[in-house]
Amino acid sequence: MVSMGDDMTGRRPVVPARPPFGRWLRESTSGLIGLALVIGAGAGLGAVVFRWLITTFTHLFSGQADYSAAGRVAHPWFPALGPWFLLLAPVVAGLVYGPLVQKFAPEARGHGVPEVMYAVAERGGRIPAQVSAVKALASALTIGSGGSVGREGPIVQIGSALGSTLGRVAKLPESRLRVLVACGAAGGIAATFNAPLAGPFFAMELILRDFAAESFGAVVLASVTASVVGRAVFGDVPFLDLPPFTLRNPVEYLLFIVLGLVVGACGVLFTRVLYLVEDLCDRLWRGPEWLRPAVGGVFLGGLLLLLPQMYGVGYPVLQNAVEGKYVLGFLLLLLAGKLVATSLTIGIGGSGGVFAPSLFIGAMAGTAFGIVVHTWLPGVTASPGVYGLIGMGAAFAGAARAPITAVIVLFELTGQYTIILPMLTAIVIATATSRALGKDTIYTLKLRRRGVDLDRSPGARRLAGTRVEAVAEPLPEPLDPGLPLERAAHALAVSGHGILPVVGADGCYQGCVTARAVAEALADQHEGVVGDLAELPPLVTGESSLADALTALTNAPGTGLPVLAGEGRLSGWVTHQAVLTALEPATAQ
Repeated sequence: MVSMGDDMTGRRPVVPARPPFGRWLRESTSGLIGLALVIGAGAGLGAVVFRWLITTFTHLFSGQADYSAAGRVAHPWFPALGPWFLLLAPVVAGLVYGPLVQKFAPEARGHGVPEVMYAVAERGGRIPAQVSAVKALASALTIGSGGSVGREGPIVQIGSALGSTLGRVAKLPESRLRVLVACGAAGGIAATFNAPLAGPFFAMELILRDFAAESFGAVVLASVTASVVGRAVFGDVPFLDLPPFTLRNPVEYLLFIVLGLVVGACGVLFTRVLYLVEDLCDRLWRGPEWLRPAVGGVFLGGLLLLLPQMYGVGYPVLQNAVEGKYVLGFLLLLLAGKLVATSLTIGIGGSGGVFAPSLFIGAMAGTAFGIVVHTWLPGVTASPGVYGLIGMGAAFAGAARAPITAVIVLFELTGQYTIILPMLTAIVIATATSRALGKDTIYTLKLRRRGVDLDRSPGARRLAGTRVEAVAEPLPEPLDPGLPLERAAHALAVSGHGILPVVGADGCYQGCVTARAVAEALADQHEGVVGDLAELPPLVTGESSLADALTALTNAPGTGLPVLAGEGRLSGWVTHQAVLTALEPATAQ
């Protein structure tokens, strides 16, 4: 008798086995969503802890909630020092985070975002686990002791390291590991600035540099989760508390175009000054790297003593500027001071972001521009604060060249929807100005200086970073210039290259001869020697990159080219096959 659990043949139906948990996590869309939610929650908690660390260290080093708004006052714990404690605070902090970064996570030095971009582009999303803790402590100490940097770079690196660590624990493939890194970056931005929209666009536009549907969905979920955590602790209020701004005349759009040009150029200037000061610090410093932040802290402290508004992130000062509390001359002083203070903080080995300083610079430049045009056309223009607010986005667009992120982040940070159209206008113009003035952004320039070009494909980057001498093969038997063409034809046929070098008795390279040239000469019954047909193909040296070699091979008449070592001597042979072999590790990923 057939039981109810059997089919008509008496056999029990085969029930498909569920995939193992690890495989589900690594391959399914629901697994990616689950990991994104976990990373979002973790990044949100990380942002809470990071902001608490900054607040704690700021109180510890300055005795104030935010010293930039306090003026040149004494530390309440050390009143006898007066404002001179500002000379000591960066030094003491540097003695703590300098050795910490040097020993445990050197990549935690600097502004963070380029390191994440490099990890995604070149390392498959792999970021050491200890970066989260070291970056949080180093950046909080830097900002809390007066370092004039932002907190977006650190929180991006903290969240990204969390996503990378979780992905590697789950043994995810690199394609998904990169997405989890972006999830961590988006979650950190969203929770820190209460910006659930800006977080995903920052991660997609700057970190992944791609808007694929699956990755975008995961990044958005991570951002929303992190925002929920952040709002549970910090509340649901705009990051900057500004009065409502309105426009007065459509003619102002012409002024916003000019504003985009001016402030976009300021964003580019920020990039140039940042790396100029960093190079200067590199040339001047000759001691151990762990001591560099402490020694450089003396100069940073001196700058803070002259201009205490540069202490820390400086959001209260930014808000005062946009609200019209500073005169034109002081705004320009604050702009110049921020350029130098942020560059010096990064240059001496401090840890912190450049997003907030770019907003600060834009606010000062924009408000100063607003004061000028409002004085010139008082009946047509809005208050200078409108120009300051729009200038914030324009400066970031000029520095980072991320217009989508600039628009969304400014809208979420301020809650000012009424200026969205002029903001779009100025940001687009600022982005175009930035492109016209330079190839790189404030983030990609750091990588290009290391030889990494993110605009190239991974294979092209590998080709550009590898020299010919690393893949050169032994030189095939060269031909003597006096060799008859019949014997040369045989040698070329045996070689399989279709081209062979011609080297004289003195060992001097005279060019190459091709099988086609020899065949045509024999067909014309030309009686000559190899030297008569030698020609110089595209030049390849051992120092040439594989990208240059590939271009030369493409234009060469055969399947290989000689590698010159200098003074007419040959050191090897490079072929298409050697170049393709060099690409195999990248292809295997």
